Amino acid sequence: MTIKDIAERCGVSVSTVSRVLNDHPDVSAANREKVMAVVRETHYVPNNSARDLVKPASDAIGLVVRGVGNPFFTGVIRAIERAIGEAGYTMVLHQIRSGEDELREAAELARSKRLRGLILLGGCCDYTSDNVALIDVPFVCCSFTNSFGQLPEDTYSSVTIDDRKAAYRAVRLLMEQGHRKIGALLGSTSDRSISELRYMGYRQALEEGGITPEVTLVEETGSFGMAEAYEGMRRLLKRRDDLTAVFVISDSMAVAAMRAIHDCGKRVPEDCSVVGIDGIDMSAYVVPTLTTLVQPQEEMGERSVRILVDMIEERAGNCHLLLDTEVRSGGSVCRI
Repeated sequence: MTIKDIAERCGVSVSTVSRVLNDHPDVSAANREKVMAVVRETHYVPNNSARDLVKPASDAIGLVVRGVGNPFFTGVIRAIERAIGEAGYTMVLHQIRSGEDELREAAELARSKRLRGLILLGGCCDYTSDNVALIDVPFVCCSFTNSFGQLPEDTYSSVTIDDRKAAYRAVRLLMEQGHRKIGALLGSTSDRSISELRYMGYRQALEEGGITPEVTLVEETGSFGMAEAYEGMRRLLKRRDDLTAVFVISDSMAVAAMRAIHDCGKRVPEDCSVVGIDGIDMSAYVVPTLTTLVQPQEEMGERSVRILVDMIEERAGNCHLLLDTEVRSGGSVCRI
């Protein structure tokens, strides 16, 4: 697909397509929408650097981070950068917002920078073969895998934890301390990604423990932001004053939830125990210290690079690695 093909499909000139793709203002809204509809439909990736395309392949590996500001990614990025350098490559970092299309951004980055390979840090879990066809270099999904998609396992690689299992362990930890009214604070119950996987683990733990999941004990925030988590926890407490514990799907959200509990006149853990998943630095310095399931950030980053470099240098093919989490007991959980 070229801009000439797009122009023919839209019934406009090649120059019009070019102006739309380069975000020039002198294009009518109707033509702009017509062109962008075809771009989306055909998964067209513009060539933003023709000069780079004639150069030989570089020694660069791209890192596309989906979720600007996610504190969990900080340690993973450091490990990836160090491992890439030790392997003799350079890293090209590209950060995007949570709602953006990481595959399209990755494909464009790989083409314009002549990358040897890609690591996607954070992303959707339901890729299709058409989606990944945009990327023509080896890539590794870091911190997630294609749990809801139908991709053949030999077409991509991944390094992640078992999110459903981690959530299950977190909720079981609360149940072992006598809690029965356990809330859940999460981004979405149906995002086809990390949040949904951890929600599934929450429900599984309750059901296997003989507890019927209650819709009113689940609060969706719509994002992983701390401000949204704070407001979500306040709504949950207002709706269910009888809950004694809450499972929060990320540490940063859990820290915000602890503040909301305090501001609602309750104490952690005496009135409401809190457990999270991630093991970010911040969660070790709040009062009380957050009880959480720690993801191996450094190992996750290093193994992702090792797998990718082995593919680039043709020593190995695609593979999938599940890492374990470790419970870090803090002061945010107590027995009732």
